[in-house]
Amino acid sequence: MTGAGSDVGLALLLVINLPILPQKCDIVGVANPFAAPDHELAAWFHAHLSPAFVTVLRAFTDFGSGEWIGLIVFALVLFFAWKRWWPSLVTLIVAVPGGMLLNEWVKILVHRQRPFLDGPFVDWSGYSFASGHTIGATLLYGQLLLFIVPALKARHWRLLSILSAVSLIVLVGFSRIALGAHFLTDVLAAIFFGIIWLAFCLFATKPMRARMVSTTGLPLISEPSLVRVESAGKPAQTLPR
Repeated sequence: MTGAGSDVGLALLLVINLPILPQKCDIVGVANPFAAPDHELAAWFHAHLSPAFVTVLRAFTDFGSGEWIGLIVFALVLFFAWKRWWPSLVTLIVAVPGGMLLNEWVKILVHRQRPFLDGPFVDWSGYSFASGHTIGATLLYGQLLLFIVPALKARHWRLLSILSAVSLIVLVGFSRIALGAHFLTDVLAAIFFGIIWLAFCLFATKPMRARMVSTTGLPLISEPSLVRVESAGKPAQTLPR
């Protein structure tokens, strides 16, 4: 297996084997230097929760849920595979599900408990640092921005796309804090980790993108318009002087 097929295989192998990594690692508890403000903010929201407020917050938090992200990623994988847009397919798999699985590894290593384990609106388990919903939203909407923004010609459409993605990430992060699922530092760390991972994936897939050239007709998403260099036509001959 060579070329794009091997890249896809390596990406799938990485994602499949990430969940077993924490089982081979020792748990390392990490102290929270911002524990006091974290707990104060979490306690304030917990004291002001109401059924109506929780309903709104859960609507926001769904934009970072594993089910929603999995559905979007699955649809995009099928679409990219159908179009044979291998660079975007590999980047998507490594960036979004790969980054989310790495975050689960971080959770086990850091071993931080959630703000509240009991209460009328508490229905989660697992560790707190870093926020899985928030990093999932950061990875998904951030990667979609990297796909879409280069193809947008008008400046106002670019700004609207960026504002929409940032708003979704902020709403997801806010909902996780207000619901008592995470501390503020859990959410901020998730956004930071997500941005770092997206940047890493962007540079890691650069050699693969270097083997591609852009076609003249660009679809909505610019990067998937890349095709193999070897399949491109010969350059036009220059006229003799």
